[in-house]
Amino acid sequence: MRFSNHKNSHNNHKSRNNNQKRFGHRVPKDLDISKLINKAISLERSEFVAEHTFQDFPLNPGVQANIVRRGYKQPTPIQDKAIPEVCAGRDIVGVADTGTGKTAAFLLPLITKVLANRNEKVLVLCPTRELALQIQEEFVIFSKGLGLSAALCIGGLAAGPQISVLRRNPNFVIGTPGRIKDFARRHLLNLKFFRTVVLDEADRMVDMGFIHDIKFLLSLLPTPRHSLFFSATIPSDINSLIQQFLNNPVSISVKSRDTSANVDQDVIRLADKSKKIDVLRALLVKAEFNKVLIFGRTKRGVEKLSNILADKGIKSASIHGNKSQASRQKALNLFKQNIIQVLVATDVAARGLDIFGVSHVINFDMPATYEDYIHRIGRTGRADKVGKALTFV
Repeated sequence: MRFSNHKNSHNNHKSRNNNQKRFGHRVPKDLDISKLINKAISLERSEFVAEHTFQDFPLNPGVQANIVRRGYKQPTPIQDKAIPEVCAGRDIVGVADTGTGKTAAFLLPLITKVLANRNEKVLVLCPTRELALQIQEEFVIFSKGLGLSAALCIGGLAAGPQISVLRRNPNFVIGTPGRIKDFARRHLLNLKFFRTVVLDEADRMVDMGFIHDIKFLLSLLPTPRHSLFFSATIPSDINSLIQQFLNNPVSISVKSRDTSANVDQDVIRLADKSKKIDVLRALLVKAEFNKVLIFGRTKRGVEKLSNILADKGIKSASIHGNKSQASRQKALNLFKQNIIQVLVATDVAARGLDIFGVSHVINFDMPATYEDYIHRIGRTGRADKVGKALTFV
């Protein structure tokens, strides 16, 4: 095993290609390997001095009390810049590192908005079920005792209970595009009453995988409306697409670099790719690798790798699109609660998830794009912590 800039030995060409197909070594054309090697240089958020305190914001007193209960001391950069603009009713494109409080940046002012007018309704769209669940959990915390409700509308769970909540006329609907679209088409959810919409992980939401559903859903919303788009990455081509959905938006970017300065990044080059799993296990038995998120390329490969690690004595579980939502949530909870050491996942776990204390992210298979890489490694080095990211190349 060699780290960083060492050359591979010359293996049999055919064997190398077979291993590349099997383990997903192929490097995307737009991904420069040198960009995967960066030393953690500082804890930049600890150096940040906010322009505002939470008390400066025109937030509902009950929301302010829940902020204190949550333990927030001062706004993060995205919260400091975005909350006043959301309170003022402006459309926003917000770009900030993962783990910097983007969810609170839109939930706090929007809860305040609904408390001022109980007829207001808010639609929050996100690309994965896990992220929708996490946003709902944050909503419960920030709206505690304030008499508001939210419907969680995601696939993989029985539709009946979700429909029952919708019939109780909730203030917030949080979900994934597919389930929201299904309910709208069945006239179980009337989107003409939703004058505020949030797209979390907006770049993913308007790429080719979701764009048709997003266009359909936004066409059902009234105009004018209040639109908030947030993400850790918004490439220029996606940004130009986003603009068609917004009205004179305020662009807020608090990123100083592509990846968080709190993540120490390196690559692992192998002379013999057939030893890849052995090298991975050798890393995982080290004490410092105490909570590891491993990303693979395919659902089948992720499941196979998780089973192999378990057979080798590593407490592991998997999360991918072929598993039931109950199984996905169980695996995620086991990981969050430190009952297992390793969670092996496809990119379904790459965006938005806030998992405390992830010591390492390992890209067992290369991500499809550099933006995917940024989101993957953003699962570590969150808040004031330093994390490590390793990529097999």
